[in-house]
Amino acid sequence: MKKNIWLDGMMGLVVGDALGVPVQFMTREEIKNRPEGGVTGMEAGGIYNMPEGTWSDDSSMALATLASIIEKKEANPADIMMRFVKWELNGEYTPFGEAFDQGNTCSSAIYRFAKLPDIKTCGSTGEYANGNGALMRILPACLYYYNRQKKVCASDDEVIEGIHAISGLTHNHIRSKMCCGIYYFMVKSIIDGVMKDSKPVVGALLQKGIDDGLKYYGRDISNLAEMVHLGRLFHLLEFRNVPEEEIRTTGYVIDSIEAAVWCLLTTDSYRDCMLRAVNLGDDTDTVAAIAGGLAGLYYGYEAIPMDWLAVIKKYEWIEQMCEGLE
Repeated sequence: MKKNIWLDGMMGLVVGDALGVPVQFMTREEIKNRPEGGVTGMEAGGIYNMPEGTWSDDSSMALATLASIIEKKEANPADIMMRFVKWELNGEYTPFGEAFDQGNTCSSAIYRFAKLPDIKTCGSTGEYANGNGALMRILPACLYYYNRQKKVCASDDEVIEGIHAISGLTHNHIRSKMCCGIYYFMVKSIIDGVMKDSKPVVGALLQKGIDDGLKYYGRDISNLAEMVHLGRLFHLLEFRNVPEEEIRTTGYVIDSIEAAVWCLLTTDSYRDCMLRAVNLGDDTDTVAAIAGGLAGLYYGYEAIPMDWLAVIKKYEWIEQMCEGLE
């Protein structure tokens, strides 16, 4: 069966998001000590009291980006930002016609853009605006640029410039943009790896992606101070042995990319990766969405539990968008 990287990655992201929504903002101890125990499958409820299979802002912004890529046949930052406005203000790209769980940095950028539509100034540039709101939605742009590199031999410079532009719509500090760039290199390494007859282990593919990203960013000496923040990811054989209590799942972009990679390194299936991510607590939906995109690409759409897929809201619509791209 021919691989559809859009279906693998996007459904991996959306399902992870939906799995995490019911326990978002709960600590890992609170999740573990619930009467029903830790998360073992799709649930309803949570702080937003949503039905099972409900996805949040992570998926909405990723799907808005995907819809733009489909219609424009390119990754157009201005059009993507216009769709973010429609999501925030009109509830487009949502399960039930109303946006929820918006991050402050994303919302601030969207309202700035609505007032003054300038894609170069709407994103926040401050160091304290390094949340995970760009990383959580960057996957469709990564898939677009992966295909562009394969089809027209686009350079890494063109690709990363594009990734940075789309990240910078909301999170315009180099740290967030660099995490999105590193994520792209991991996406690229995973897709290339699963296309081989003998699929390498996920840790090796993640390490190659991180190494390629560090090599790219390391060409510019001004990036070195920022690269230090990613230090725990430099050597994944060591990082996979970091104990759970040292994995943080806040909304900080560094914590999120670390937690997502750690969940992939310490599990051997899509199901187990997602359950590990959401049971870590705190920003459960976003960590699972970030990890889910990578896990979906590695394990494939067919590895996503059918009982989870069956309850995903607007499943057919998402599937149709993805199938139209391959």
